[in-house]
Amino acid sequence: MQGEPADPGARHGRVGGAGGRPVGVRAVAQPPGRRRERGTAVTHFRTAASAGEGPSEEADTIDLSTVGIPPDPVDASAGRSELLDDPVDWGPVTTAVGVLHLVPVRPGRDLEMLTAWMNDPVVAEFWELAGPADRVLEHLRPQLEGDGRSVPCLGVLDGEPMSYWEIYRADLDPLARHYPVRPHDTGVHLLIGPSRHRGRGTGTALLRGVAELILGRRPRCSRVLAEPDVRNGPSVAAFRRAGFRLDREIRLPDKLAALMMLERPVTGGG
Repeated sequence: MQGEPADPGARHGRVGGAGGRPVGVRAVAQPPGRRRERGTAVTHFRTAASAGEGPSEEADTIDLSTVGIPPDPVDASAGRSELLDDPVDWGPVTTAVGVLHLVPVRPGRDLEMLTAWMNDPVVAEFWELAGPADRVLEHLRPQLEGDGRSVPCLGVLDGEPMSYWEIYRADLDPLARHYPVRPHDTGVHLLIGPSRHRGRGTGTALLRGVAELILGRRPRCSRVLAEPDVRNGPSVAAFRRAGFRLDREIRLPDKLAALMMLERPVTGGG
């Protein structure tokens, strides 16, 4: 499920996924953009602590309403997502393992949990973000302060935050130098946090669901891409099971990558 950055100098990070192995993510340096207001979207989900994975024993829910809540200082550009047709407004998708909702990452709320995930050895092998919270924050910062060409999200499955996603414009990414690009090509990286969700087909189901969500909400996008390391067999297999095909192998600065693609289905014609 995870792919590694095509250009380490421009972004960094990795993702974890099905088969107990991580996949990959990127953090793209992005030019500044304007801010706009979002509509109301209220969701509640259980934190890792409330799910029994953290020090707190008290149940907790988080109100994700974006109206009237000051953004984190590093998240001052929240809402600059026009380049990806506003992932925060895509709504939920029903998958074989439950209902998934992508919600925007907020460091003030999510950094501790993301740091714990990044320090899992299985995830760290590919994301290379193990260490203090500041390291994870520096990975998030270019996306949160950028123009929206890469959007970091939590994947909330049936109310539980259990995965980290980066949805990015592959055609505006350094990856575009390495393959015949199409306008609005959209890339994904996925990290599954809690180990109990790995190796059970969860990653495959989520990848399939998010790919359908992207194609359904981005009418100008004709395909979804990923570029896992060819050595990450479980990741490549998860993409295949989710409907992606291997387009080619491409030599990137830090790896030989399997360029995986899922095309928009061709509908009726005359």
